[in-house]
This record gives sequence, C-alpha cells and structure tokens, in this order.
Amino acid sequence: MKKIVLWLMTLMMTLTVNSVIAADIQLGPGDVIKISVFGNPDLTLETRVSEAGSITFPLIGEVAIGGLPASEAEKKIAARLESGGFLRKPQVNLIVTVLQSQQVSVLGQVTRPGRYPVDGKRTLTDILASAGGVGPEGGDIVTLIRTRDGKTTKETIDLVDMVRSGDLNRNLELTSNDVVFVERAPRFYIYGEVQRAGFFRLERNMTVLQALSAGGGLSPRGTERGIRIKRRDADGKLEEIKAKMDDLLQVDDVVFVKESFF
Repeated sequence: MKKIVLWLMTLMMTLTVNSVIAADIQLGPGDVIKISVFGNPDLTLETRVSEAGSITFPLIGEVAIGGLPASEAEKKIAARLESGGFLRKPQVNLIVTVLQSQQVSVLGQVTRPGRYPVDGKRTLTDILASAGGVGPEGGDIVTLIRTRDGKTTKETIDLVDMVRSGDLNRNLELTSNDVVFVERAPRFYIYGEVQRAGFFRLERNMTVLQALSAGGGLSPRGTERGIRIKRRDADGKLEEIKAKMDDLLQVDDVVFVKESFF
C-alpha cells in the first residue's frame, strides 16, 4: 500500500511539473534571456541580465528589467522602441533560456539534489518532481525553510498524508531561496537469531512481528519468547523491553532475538 501511495504521489508531481506560464517569470541578475522583435531579425538578442538588473538592447541602450515579469519586460522594451521612433507597434518576445536568479535548493533524500529554477508558480511537488522525486532512502516528511519579510520559518509536511487526504493546501507555493529538505526514512535495527540482521525501513504502525518478517524470520535457533527491544527513553537512557508480537516499534529501536536453549 505504501509503495502505491508513493507511486501516485510521484505521478501527480510529474503531471504538474510543466504547468508553468513563462510570462510570470520574474527576471533577475544572472538570468540569460533571448529577445526577438517580429519582422526585425537584426534586433534579435541573447544576453545576460547584469547585477544591476539591466540589459543593453540595440537602438534603445540600457533597459532596467530586474524584478519585472517577462511579459512586463516585453512591454517596456516595446514602449522604448516605439517612443524612440524606431518601430511602430513592435511585437517583442522574451524567452528566459537560463533562470539563475529565481532558484530553490532541494537537499536530502531526493534523486537529484541541487538548485532548481522557480520559473513561474511552482509548488512543493513541482520542485520535488524536478529533482527526480523522493529517493529510495527518503521518508515521508519534508522540511521547508522559507524567509518572508526578513523572518525565517520552518515547516514540516507529510507527503503521504497530504496525498491520502487530498489536502493540497499543504502543497505550498515556493519562491526564490526557499530550501526543501527530504528527511531520511526512519529505521529500526534487528539482530540475533534472525535470517537477515541489519537495519530496515520503519513503516507506519510497524509491529514486532512485521519487523521479524523484514529480517527474514527466526533462524532455526531463534525463539519468539526471547525477543527484546532496546530503546532510549526521553532522557537518552537505554532501556530493555520484553517484546510481544503486536508491540509497535519506534524510530531507532533495536530488536534482539535470543537463542532458544530447548
């Protein structure tokens, strides 16, 4: 069931990743843009927006476009061409070829960590899809760090709960310099008289019986009567608990299966 939910979540992210309107892209320093004017191929220009947020365009010189949506920058260049008496009702088209100024960082357990452009309205699932989705070691929880009006906040979003409930209010819209961090999936450890000792992914509401199954079951010398859980309490002190098969495991629990002497 868990795999099906994660597959549906990845599919949803893939279907929405391209829902971007180029005209909404806000231009900034470092962006590479290509500008063309219909019927005037000699005015075609590919350039990078300067640190001051401006470009130099043929005939009209320096134009400040930093902070403007692409559609507004088109209008501003067209107005300058017309007011300067160079063209009558020019049709200007601006395309962003490299979006450098508006990016978010995607870190942690994703397929392709890195910085990704926020080209228009991009949600959390859009950006995760751009990063290849949650990786094999990734968990359900995503931490989102955002700065708004000089104040930095941290939010945690449970992706599986969001998809299962259909509550996309948690599918937040991202802006430049946001940080998305995908947590590692929680683990438990099992050793002793089991077929496969080691660490495994801790699923939701996982029982001791299910943990034994993940470890391949008891070895020929193992016994169900000799199972213990080693767990740290709130003070960090290690305690040992005599386990029953329907007991629920917690993050970083260590399950030990004793040897049978009979």
